[in-house]
Amino acid sequence: MFGLLVILFLVVPIVELFVIVKVAGSIGVLETIGALVAVSIVGAWLVRRQGVAIWRRAQREMASGQMPDKSLLDGLLVLMGGALLLTPGFVTDAVGLLAVFPPTRAVVRTGLRRRFARRITIVGNAGAGFGPGPSRRSRPGFIDVDEVDLRRDDNSPADRSVGLPGDDHS
Repeated sequence: MFGLLVILFLVVPIVELFVIVKVAGSIGVLETIGALVAVSIVGAWLVRRQGVAIWRRAQREMASGQMPDKSLLDGLLVLMGGALLLTPGFVTDAVGLLAVFPPTRAVVRTGLRRRFARRITIVGNAGAGFGPGPSRRSRPGFIDVDEVDLRRDDNSPADRSVGLPGDDHS
């Protein structure tokens, strides 16, 4: 985590300054500033346009009872891309445009889905519209709280005050 922070706060600004100085040396200072402003304006317009489209798609998916996983990832990528586009610099603008532009965003989203799929296993409730997921009993270390008896064998005062289903505290 520390290495990532060093890269974000030290390496990225140094790279950005280097690229800005090189571009300014090639095309001029005012043209460089104009290009940075133009990319930010076009990026803000694209983020707004894509954000509204993603919002509408997510609403349609939820209204039909589907989990908007694709829309959520797209929204996250557009948000990240928008933040990068607002950061002055050509390198962050390029990465931001990759996250906002639909064809390249689809490639990034596919990579993220694969990465998340390796880390997360979602077990949905069949009545919730998310699908059953993989077999719960096939995964070691998984405890289904619907199948666990929560009552204790001892009759401590704390247990009697909880009032678990099936307990008779008369």
